[in-house]
Amino acid sequence: MTAELDYQALHSAGASVVTSATDYPDGHVIPLHRHSCAQLLYATRGVMTVDAAAGRWMVPPGRAVWLQAHVDHQIRMHGEVGLRTLLLDVAMSPHLPARSCVLDISPLLRELIAAAHGNPAAHDADARNWHMLQLLLHELASVTVLPLYLPLPLAARLRSLCELLMATPGKQVTIETWAGQLGISTSTLHRLFLRQTGMRFGHWRQQARLLQAMEQLARGGKVAAAAQDQGYSSQSAFSAMFKKHFGSTPTAFYR
Repeated sequence: MTAELDYQALHSAGASVVTSATDYPDGHVIPLHRHSCAQLLYATRGVMTVDAAAGRWMVPPGRAVWLQAHVDHQIRMHGEVGLRTLLLDVAMSPHLPARSCVLDISPLLRELIAAAHGNPAAHDADARNWHMLQLLLHELASVTVLPLYLPLPLAARLRSLCELLMATPGKQVTIETWAGQLGISTSTLHRLFLRQTGMRFGHWRQQARLLQAMEQLARGGKVAAAAQDQGYSSQSAFSAMFKKHFGSTPTAFYR
C-alpha cells in the first residue's frame, strides 16, 4: 500500500478508521514499507515482529502494535498469524498514543476491532457504526502500553554489537570483553549504550533475550529449549524472569 492510498482510503470512506483482515503463514515477511497515516496492527493469533530503524516491537497474540505515520517498518510472522489492521486519521482522534508502542488489548477493544471489520465506515453521527468506532477510539486511548519494545542504537559500532548479541543470545560473554572488542572502556560502553537506547546494557540484553524467547515459543518451541537457547541457567530461572518482566509465566502468557 502506498502512502497516498492510505489517506485516500480514509477520505473515500468518509471516516477516521478503515479496517482490513489478512491471515499469514509462519515465516511470512511483509517487506519494508511505510504509511502516511497511523495504524493499529492486532494479532488475533500468532506472533509478529515489527522492525524499524529505531528498534523492534514484539506483538504476541491478543496484543497490538500502534505505529505512527511515516515509520518505515518490516513485519515478520511467527506461527500462523491472524492480522487485523486499522488505518486511523489521528487528526480526528487527538488522544491516541503519542508514540509507536505495543498495546494490551482489552476484551471490549478486542470485540470492537472484530465488529469494525466488515462493517462500512460511517460518518453520520446518528449511525450505529459511527458510535461503535468512536467507542473504539476512546478505548484505544486508554489501554496499557506493554514493555515489548527493544530500542536499537543508530551508531554503527553499537548496532553491530546489538546484532551480534541478538544472533548469539546464549553466548556468555562479559561486558568487559565486548568493550575490549570495540576498543573502548566499559564505562564508555555503558554511557554510549544508555545514550543511544535509553536502557542500560544489562537491561537491554535481558530484554533482547526475552523477546527472542517469545519468537521461539510462538513457533511451538518448548520453554526449556527457549531458556537454554537464550542463555538462562535453568527453565525455572527463565520462567521467573519472564514472569517478573511480563507479569505471568510463559505458558500462562500464551494461554
